[in-house]
Formats: sequence, structure tokens, C-alpha cells
Amino acid sequence: MRGSRKVLNMFAVALLIMWINAVVQEAKGGLSPELRTEIDEANKKGPYLGLVIPNAFELNPLLQSPNYTSTKIIIDFAGRRFRFGAIGDKPVILVMTGLSVINAAISTQLLLSIFDVKGVIHYGIAGNANPSLNIGDVAIPHYWAHLTLWSWQRYGEGPEDKLPLEENGDYTREIGYLKFADYTTNLSQTTTYDNLLNNIWYQPEEIFPIDGIPEERQHAFWVPVDSQYFEISKKLEGLKLEGCINSTTCLSTTPKVVRVERGGSSSIYLDNAAYRSFIYHKFNVSPVDMETASVALICLQQRLPFIAFRALSDLAGGGSAQSNEADTFSSLAATNSVAVLLHFINILT
Repeated sequence: MRGSRKVLNMFAVALLIMWINAVVQEAKGGLSPELRTEIDEANKKGPYLGLVIPNAFELNPLLQSPNYTSTKIIIDFAGRRFRFGAIGDKPVILVMTGLSVINAAISTQLLLSIFDVKGVIHYGIAGNANPSLNIGDVAIPHYWAHLTLWSWQRYGEGPEDKLPLEENGDYTREIGYLKFADYTTNLSQTTTYDNLLNNIWYQPEEIFPIDGIPEERQHAFWVPVDSQYFEISKKLEGLKLEGCINSTTCLSTTPKVVRVERGGSSSIYLDNAAYRSFIYHKFNVSPVDMETASVALICLQQRLPFIAFRALSDLAGGGSAQSNEADTFSSLAATNSVAVLLHFINILT
């Protein structure tokens, strides 16, 4: 690659932040007086907990829960719908992002740019890369990373060769790489083999925190959740979760809440056992999804507390009698993620 182009630069959250903030500021100048008044009046009732939700089947169980009270206030802005309500005595704003890291980043930045938010909670379902966990379990990772920002190395070069623009600080070999040739099959033990796809090197995101200097980049790969939120989440262990879809379809293990080390996100629906195994052994990743790392990166740059709950709907790529069962167990997983969310908010001080 030449110049400053980056592999998968479309996923660079830093660029999204700058673009979204510009859109928000421009849009505010053109908002109708009525909508500006609605936003101002809503913010007078804050600060809020922002609840960032990937899809409708994860949103609906919360809307239907008796523990959620809607204020009937809805503000539509820039293609997103912001719903206002309360869980217990805590005011909340709900926003559905849609699929992918880009949608999640856009929705989260809009939420934080427009409204008075004091913390962000993200929840939903996820695939599972950790063979010790089971369908229906709710994982609470301590760290999240975006796993599809890569430098794709040209064929013929290897781990000892510098990446393009590495000396400028644009790319690094510190995080690690995936060698495609390691996954070649149907070869005898005496056969030498290679792969034209060569290696991909995992890269950190460029970030521009609000308390930093504009245009002076920092880097982040593993983004921690808020330390206080993570400490409080200890109290969720032992919470009773749903194990049956109906009277005839139940899980073979009792679902549980588990705090784990790491989760990973990418704009890929992961259903490949080899890659699942690679990221688990390379990075100790448990839940794998398509949104959380974006939410984490936005909150990191905006210096707001954040945590995520992801209920496991399948073992990515298969591996057991109940694996590849996302179509069957997604609704159960969504229900369990909402149960954990509600309990967490109720024990927040």
C-alpha cells in the first residue's frame, strides 16, 4: 500500500468521530425550533444512562419488560430514534444502532453529542469463542478490541520484515498476526506449502480523546470497561437466567453470568471454527460480535464510563450438539442479556 491509506480504513472510529461531530454541529443550526426545544427539555431531565442496543430483537424484550417505564418521549434525529424512559429511579435513553461497527459508532457518538449522558451500557447477543462457556451464558468482558483493522502483508514477506509505514508509527507488529498458510489442509506431512494471502497483522485504532490535542493521535487496541462498573458486575454472578425457550426446548446446561477477560468485535459474522480457535488462543477472546468495540472506543475518547453484557447464542463455527444454533437460541440469549442489564442498573448507586 502507498501513502497514508490504511487497510479497512472505513472502520477507523476516529474519522467517524470527527465526521459525526461536524454533522451534529451543522444539523443543530438547521434544526426546527420545536426539535431544539425537545432536545433541550429532555436534557433538563438528565443526566441519563445511555443504553446502546444492536437490533430490534434485542431492544424489544426491554421495551416489553415491566421493569422499564417509558416516558413516551421519542426524539428522531439523523436516522436514529432515541427513546426516553426509566429503569427503577434511573432515567435512561435507548438507541438502536443496527448491525456493524460503523452503525454502532455513529449511533453512540450521536447519543453522546446530543444528550446529557453520564454512562453507557451496551447489551445484546454474541457468538462464543470460549469452549468453556455455553449457549445462554452472559459474558462480561473486562476489555474489548476491534479485530478487523489490519495491515495485510505482501506475499514473500514475513514476521521479520517491517510493514509499510511502520517507521512512521502508522502500523505495528507488536499485537500479532494471522498466517494463512497455517490453515492449509489436505497436505501430506512431507509437502511444503504456502499461501498467497500471506499474513494479516492486527492494528490498534487511532483515537483522539476529548482531553487530548486535536489531530495528535493516540492508539488503543484493548479498551477496558469502566473499573467501577466492572467491580459492581461481580454482584451479577449467580443471577438466575432463562434456560428454556418453551416446555420442550431447553439448554442442557444452566446459563450463568461470567466475567471474562476479553471480547472482540468486527464487521464479520463469525461462523468459522478455525478462526474462532485462533482468536481464542491468541487473544483469550470469549464473546465475538459486530458492535461492542466501537461503543467502547467512542466512550474511551469521550471519557465516559462504559460496560457491555453479551449473551452467547452459539459457539461460532460449531463444535457441540447445540452449536450453530443462533436461529434457535437468539431470543433466549436476548432475554438473558436484558435480565442482566436490568439487574445491573438496579444495583447501580
